[in-house]
Order: sequence, then structure tokens, then C-alpha cells
Amino acid sequence: MSDVTATIRLESPTLALTEAVAHDPTATVRPVAGAGTVPDSGRYLFTVRSANFDRFEDGLRGDDTVAGFKRVVPGDTESVYSFAYTPAATLFSPAIAAVDGVSREWINDGTAWTVRVWLPERSGLATLQTYAADNGIEFTLEAVTDYAAPVGPDSGLTPKQERALEVALERGYFEEPRGATLEDVAAELGITQPAAGGLLRRGLKRLVVAATDDGRGE
Repeated sequence: MSDVTATIRLESPTLALTEAVAHDPTATVRPVAGAGTVPDSGRYLFTVRSANFDRFEDGLRGDDTVAGFKRVVPGDTESVYSFAYTPAATLFSPAIAAVDGVSREWINDGTAWTVRVWLPERSGLATLQTYAADNGIEFTLEAVTDYAAPVGPDSGLTPKQERALEVALERGYFEEPRGATLEDVAAELGITQPAAGGLLRRGLKRLVVAATDDGRGE
């Protein structure tokens, strides 16, 4: 298995939303977990934390990458926004999708973005770096970790357990803080929360048994 999880820092004034978040230093912006990084609708959902949403929205109006926005779930310190981008916006998500990667976290870092991404092949990193260079994006690889969970014919996982663990991993269920709830995982699997929880618990136990090779099954 050659898949990896990488932390990448991206910086470019043409990256979508960069000017808006730079206008409001109190703002932190993250994609809504499970909403998709390249939605067919052309609109992108983000959770925004800010001490002053009026200032943040002023930044949106002055951002050449933003064609329109809507505050779809308002809150005092945290809101969900829907964004549409202009042709001037440079997007990195399509490059991740093109190498079959999964964005696990995006967070703004001043005028830059820190991205955690899972890639099925380490070679995908070179493809992403080339895409960044071709689009004038400063690309810094901050960390890379080989993913070596014992999933396979010797893991003892049932197909349902393997699928549940894959969905939970992709949705950020195992992240800290969590990017998805058990309800989110269950909804994607089309089962109840107790059933999803049972699949995850039994699947994780089987992985631990396979990893430690102590011969105890379930």
C-alpha cells in the first residue's frame, strides 16, 4: 500500500477566498464536512468563524474570486456560507480530485491555506506540486505520513465494516475535532446510528487484532 496523508501549505492571491479572509483577521474558514470539494452545483459550502461578520462580508464583496455568497446558517460567532466563484478564482480541489485524493481539512492561515489530504498513491504529491507551479501557487509540503492500516484480506473485516471505516475516515469522523458525526456516517451508509456505531466498533477491534496479531478474533 502506498497511500499517504499529507499536510500542504498553499499560498497565492488568486486562490479562492484569500482576499476575503485576509480582510478579516479574525476569520477562520473551513469547508463543510461531507459537502464535497467540487460540487456539481458550482456553489461551495464553508463554515466561517468570525468576530465581525460584517467585516468578513465586506471582504467578500472586494474579493475578485467571489461571484456571490449567501449566509445560509447564521450564528453569532459561527455561520455557514455558500459561495460561488468567478473565473478569476484558482481552485486546488479539482487537482486533488484528479488524483483520486480526499480533502480531510482546509483551514486558512492568514493569506495561505493549510490542507490535509489523503492520496491513494504517493506519486500524487508530485502531480499536485506541478499543478501548483503551473498555476502560480506557492506549494510547501509540511508533513507526509504513510497510511499503513492493516486493511486487506488478512484484516478480518467484513465488506460492511470496511465500507463503514472508509466512509468514517473520508468524512473526518476520526479527526480531532471531528469533521463528521456518527449521524453523518450512518446517513451516508443508509443505516441507523446504532448500526453504524456497531460496524465501526467491530471493524476497529478487528483492525487492532490484525495489527497486534494476538490471535484473538470476534
